[in-house]
Amino acid sequence: MKTEAELRIELAAVFRMAAKFDWQEAVANHFSLAVSEDGRKFLINPRWRPFSKLRASELMLLDAGAAAAPEDKPVDTTAWAIHGSIHVLLPQARCVLHVHPPYATALSCLKDPRILPVDQTCARFFNRVAIDSAYAGLADHAEEGMRLAKALGEKKILMMGNHGVITVGESVAEAFDAMYHLERGARTLMLAYASGQALRVLPDDIAEITALGWEDGNAFADAHFAEMKALLDAEGADYTS
Repeated sequence: MKTEAELRIELAAVFRMAAKFDWQEAVANHFSLAVSEDGRKFLINPRWRPFSKLRASELMLLDAGAAAAPEDKPVDTTAWAIHGSIHVLLPQARCVLHVHPPYATALSCLKDPRILPVDQTCARFFNRVAIDSAYAGLADHAEEGMRLAKALGEKKILMMGNHGVITVGESVAEAFDAMYHLERGARTLMLAYASGQALRVLPDDIAEITALGWEDGNAFADAHFAEMKALLDAEGADYTS
């Protein structure tokens, strides 16, 4: 198991990557990462900090088993409600990324927010995305966090209707790679919709074969994350401090 210091650096790297990809909305949105074996102790970003400036040392260590977020730390209420609930109910979700990237969020606003398999990236998500269509305002209380965690269930991606998206994984690399390709797939689908032409959607059997082809035990995700992290290092990014 990686040390907390190593996990801090990995999570800090994803914040910098997300800033480059324009996933964050202003100084909102949150990423978290479990550091204990039971998944209840987790790192998360303080409220109202831009992803582009976050450093490993700034990440807060919280306990999802606590009755409430600590009052002496700058914890956003929605972050505690969503991430705390997921880390309690879904211990396998070690890393939880919640953002409002433009294309995936636009897709979440459609009456049918499914990622239709119109290309091989979209097909990666065939029958693998949970969809929540019960948005009722900011997720700033425990009951809403628990509802979202249950809506995600055993899947690793939640399309949050009229809101945004969540990806989870057993590692930072897995959750990051899922979010990266989710936004890419959403972009392709939204651009195809914008053409006004009829979509050529892949047959279910081909979509499923394609989705299975993406499942390689996270070898690709690990390599993808490592290369993106190396780019940050080459730029002299200060996220590790």
